[in-house]
Amino acid sequence: MAVPLKFLVDFALPPRCPACGVITPEQNQFCAECWQKLQLLSEPACATCDLPLPYAAADGTQCAACLNSPPRHAGVKAVAAYGDVTREIALKLKHGGKIGLARMIARMLQRYARAIPDDAIITPVPLHWTRLWSRRYNQSALISAELARNSGHQHMPDLLQRTRRTRPLGGLSARERAAMVKGAFQIRAACKNLVKGRAIVLVDDVYTSGATTDACVNILRKAGATSVTIFCWARVLPDALEHSLD
Repeated sequence: MAVPLKFLVDFALPPRCPACGVITPEQNQFCAECWQKLQLLSEPACATCDLPLPYAAADGTQCAACLNSPPRHAGVKAVAAYGDVTREIALKLKHGGKIGLARMIARMLQRYARAIPDDAIITPVPLHWTRLWSRRYNQSALISAELARNSGHQHMPDLLQRTRRTRPLGGLSARERAAMVKGAFQIRAACKNLVKGRAIVLVDDVYTSGATTDACVNILRKAGATSVTIFCWARVLPDALEHSLD
């Protein structure tokens, strides 16, 4: 009797938790311990930016930040809060060559896809060419490609380009982060006419202070995009963000 190929593969290379490496029943399935550590984001949330709210709220309720200064984006759709497990996944995808994790992330983001307009363009936050050359791939582009394939929307991986290389933003204040990325992005000349009147889904791996995505959102809205919604794997929540910017 022939032995199923999947059985042989699983025997030689058993499925493992993408975060800690413990053997699991299925590929890209979190073990019970890591799953419990994930803070999945859901309602109730700010009607404008999707920031989780600590209480049940009426439809249309906004967080204090959005009431004070509404963002130009149309919301941040994140799978989970940034923490030990989400950080490990982001690092493995970004620097560890575990590109299959992009498929898992896109699958978990699919729950938001029903809200994407039919004519929307899905595009990633771009890397500068020097960083792309050294890293060999853009982790955000891998996620956006899978998201577009799963949802059936148009994917434009080169809609945006990074015009200059910026230093890592870790350790900088919110104001310093915004200044660092100001003018660092542009829409490719050949794509400018495609943006006007279209909804855009901007994909990144981790949403921290929003400085990078805000810079992208501003130029997309200036070019005539009707809305720009940010999709990401993990979102740094305000308390953690304040600690990281100290």
